[in-house]
Amino acid sequence: MSKPLVVFEQVAFRYDHRSPAVLSEINFHVPDQQVSVLFGPNGCGKTTLLYLTLGWLKAERGTIQISGQMLNRLNRRERGRLMALVPQSETIPFEYSVLEYVLLGRAPHLPSLAEPGEIDLEIAGHALERVGIERLAHSSMRALSGGERQLILIARALTQQPRLLLLDEPTAHLDLQNTYRLVEVLRELKRQGITILMTSHDPQVVLALADQVIILRDGKVFRQGTLEEVFTSEVLQALYAIPVRVTAVDGKKTLQWL
Repeated sequence: MSKPLVVFEQVAFRYDHRSPAVLSEINFHVPDQQVSVLFGPNGCGKTTLLYLTLGWLKAERGTIQISGQMLNRLNRRERGRLMALVPQSETIPFEYSVLEYVLLGRAPHLPSLAEPGEIDLEIAGHALERVGIERLAHSSMRALSGGERQLILIARALTQQPRLLLLDEPTAHLDLQNTYRLVEVLRELKRQGITILMTSHDPQVVLALADQVIILRDGKVFRQGTLEEVFTSEVLQALYAIPVRVTAVDGKKTLQWL
């Protein structure tokens, strides 16, 4: 396995001192240029871990390293150049064109109040090409389908030129066709050398994408390893307390309900 880009060591988190711990004793690493998936039931802490990685939330204890640097020593602009988030969805309050919206990803690379220049336009245009939607550059954001919006959120993140791309349940609101399209885009980004850390509760998406799976339960790491090591019938039955089976069909793993 390649060297880690992200390292969590003994991380714990709670929203305030009166609340129970959301996460405790979290230890895991994210290998460089691979796809790691945070997997588990709703409410197990997957999105909270993404926000801790971004520095949007502060750990109660423990350490988080990004690219060999302590996260708490990086300022907002430095974090914005290292990593970018693709949220599940986003409210768009203004009448942006697709290109204008994608250019927002250049903010960490521009001086305060500076307008994007020709280089920024080239980077944004290339990001749209990478996700296959350059034809929509001058369309209104409000006129797009859910699948197109999700691809544009990825393009905006790529415009930040991050080493680490974080995605929060990227297929949660997509139909089968757009889920397939998104999975193909993420596979291609991995081939281009981008490290991906994403959350998912969809076993089929995990089976299609993951090099590594970090399974969470009750705010702790339940299992961590490759698909072959941890994404098994026995582990999933223990996680969800329901009868399931992971089997191979045409040489690829799939999950079946029993």
